[in-house]
Amino acid sequence: MKCPNCRFEAASDSHFCPQCGAPFERPEDGARSATRSMPPPPGARRPGSLVGGRYRILGAAGEGGMGVVYKAEDTKLRRTVALKFLPAAIARDPQAKKRFLREAQAAAILDHPNICPVYEVDEADGEMFLTMAFIEGRSLKERIAEGPLPLLEALAIAAQAAEGLRAAHEKGVVHRDVKPANIMLNREGQVRITDFGLASLEGGADLTRPQTVLGTPAYMSPEQVRGERTDGRTDIWSFGCTLYEMATGRRPFVGEGGRTVANEILNRVPPRTASLRAEIPAGLDALILRCLEKEPADRFPDFESLLGALQSEGVRRPEAGAGQVPSLAGLPSVAVLPFADMSPDKDHDYFGEGLAEELIHALARVQRLRVVARTSAFALKGMKLDVREIGKTLGVGAVLEGSVRKAGSRLRVTAQLIDAATGMHVWSERYDREERDVFDIQDEITAAIVEHLKVTLLSGEQAALRKRSTADTDAYNLYLKGLYFVARPSTESYGKALMFFTAATDKDPNFALAYTGIANVFAGLGIMNLAPPSEMWPKAKAAIQKALSLDGDLAEAHAAAAELAFWYDWNWDAAGLSFDRVLSLNPGDALSRGMHAWFCLNRRRFDESIGEIKKALVLDPLMPLYYGWSVGLHWSVGKYDEALQEFAKAMEIDPNSGLAYFHAGAAYFLKGHMDKAVETFEKGKSLFAPPGWTEGMLGLISIKKGDREKAARILEETLERKKTVKHASSVAVAWLAAELGRLDLAFELLDKGYEERDTLMAFIHVYAGRFSPAMAADPRFKGVLAKMKLDL
Repeated sequence: MKCPNCRFEAASDSHFCPQCGAPFERPEDGARSATRSMPPPPGARRPGSLVGGRYRILGAAGEGGMGVVYKAEDTKLRRTVALKFLPAAIARDPQAKKRFLREAQAAAILDHPNICPVYEVDEADGEMFLTMAFIEGRSLKERIAEGPLPLLEALAIAAQAAEGLRAAHEKGVVHRDVKPANIMLNREGQVRITDFGLASLEGGADLTRPQTVLGTPAYMSPEQVRGERTDGRTDIWSFGCTLYEMATGRRPFVGEGGRTVANEILNRVPPRTASLRAEIPAGLDALILRCLEKEPADRFPDFESLLGALQSEGVRRPEAGAGQVPSLAGLPSVAVLPFADMSPDKDHDYFGEGLAEELIHALARVQRLRVVARTSAFALKGMKLDVREIGKTLGVGAVLEGSVRKAGSRLRVTAQLIDAATGMHVWSERYDREERDVFDIQDEITAAIVEHLKVTLLSGEQAALRKRSTADTDAYNLYLKGLYFVARPSTESYGKALMFFTAATDKDPNFALAYTGIANVFAGLGIMNLAPPSEMWPKAKAAIQKALSLDGDLAEAHAAAAELAFWYDWNWDAAGLSFDRVLSLNPGDALSRGMHAWFCLNRRRFDESIGEIKKALVLDPLMPLYYGWSVGLHWSVGKYDEALQEFAKAMEIDPNSGLAYFHAGAAYFLKGHMDKAVETFEKGKSLFAPPGWTEGMLGLISIKKGDREKAARILEETLERKKTVKHASSVAVAWLAAELGRLDLAFELLDKGYEERDTLMAFIHVYAGRFSPAMAADPRFKGVLAKMKLDL
């Protein structure tokens, strides 16, 4: 058979050209590339239809290279499964049928949390299908399409995928089609490798005779391209391609067709990842290039050695931890990691996270102890890092880790406190109790941490550590489930969180913390423009008042009250009192520190504002939001160069932070670097920016560059868009209108911003002189400041 691309003479049963990798069409049996997705026959397997008398089709779930996948209900076991059918187009190909059975045989012997389990292989109406676990989530391919992953996220995914492939290789199974489309991420971030359709099984018949090329061209190893025999090192090559793509957002080998890609794979070394993304550590760059060595002998010999390299210090950039997380001299420090779920059904992940979060909240109340916030501690979940590396990354002296196991009403909790410098255990304990004793377990763990870190408790702190908001374990469980979902902000998750928090208050009407949870849901919906702020904040306010009526010393309720007073009521005195109250009750609350930094900016306490955001970053060193805030606060107080330095740090944590890009664009604008400002604003807009902010700034830049006609066009387009886009900033557009000489319109927009509770109104006295001198000079502006009580 001649290749249609390069005319190479290949074996008659080849599916790909061994010379250039191009797929063959074989008209005699209709078979096509074993890795090309194929649509299901029209009208086949409609939702509601029954397969094999047992599986009810719920809908199409996707198409894999070796089969079409459907979501279905197992009516016998009452569980959701995935059914993978052998496509009719290749069902007549004996080789394809053998590979389909091979997938079942290969996957069936693999039992690992990072591999999608196969339950059985069956046949119905002449069609073969696999029954597999259905994974709620998305593929790594879909995740990469959103942009380059933050390095911590990429490394976490890579470590889990490597663990799964190591387990497969130990069973003699080589995947041979590792790629982002075959790596699934569930909603909790767990990695599952799927599609062992091209797997070779040690001791089995070799379905890949020389000169038969199987795989996905862009991820095939050189030996696959040449049609040679392969071993586990071909998976290491494909893993390297996948890690390269996660880190940079592009494939290492690209081309218009199979021949070009094959030539790239065989003859070219891809660009170093560090040349495409500056923050990639040298160790990670070297690891990826070693995976992509042309000769198998030059790659990592196995996934055991690759995992060791992946977890080394040079790969994970410990210097970022040292540089970004300044220590607080003399203060003991601890990070509480989420407790691992050891329950048989793995359905109590929420309990392990909730237990850790409650310990963080309790310990953060201690004045002389620094506790890393939830976001940063939980960012390392599933990464299997050495405790010493965690200590460096988070800048702490000790790490608490543990596990939970629930069986009926029985609860087993293990906890160990580890010295982050030496890796030695300082303290450990196992608790076998009834579930109703969970509060006692929390008390004992917090007391042990305080004792072994030699923290001297101040007056009242011992009582604060033992304080309980409810004695009802059912209500407490519902509350922990609410925390689990509120930590994953989206409209859907907030809805589930609200349901659980409300159920908790139904179980215990005096559960103050649960009312605070309800307030945080409504506040989150309003702040993130997921629902109208004018509707959400009053609901939040009612829940806050209820919580405080039940417990006047509840730090979480005072934190919510501070946000309400500041962002919605614009009651600066009340906001100040609430911030003072929450930070005296809970000095380790990173979010309140960050919010307080903006309050200090509003009060023109500029040095204190910068000090507070730095404290927030110490407490929560991996939180992207705080880095974006730090950029904004630095330029707001006139520190433009420092703002851009903070922007560089923000990009190391999350290169897709649209808010950080917006604030960096403002810094460039104020420094007079207009072209760089435009580039940065446009990049941020493609990721995320509050409606109206970027448009207003781009209009101001056009004026600075002498193009008033373009600025006027931007103004008119933005005004038109404001008619349909909810919550678009009126203030940002007002600056532009004023600089174009339309001062009457500018002040009309400021009135609208007041009615809409536009966020920027809280800083109009700080920003107007920088962005709109014409507005600031107008006599009417003093009236706006008086109305806002900002005439400081």
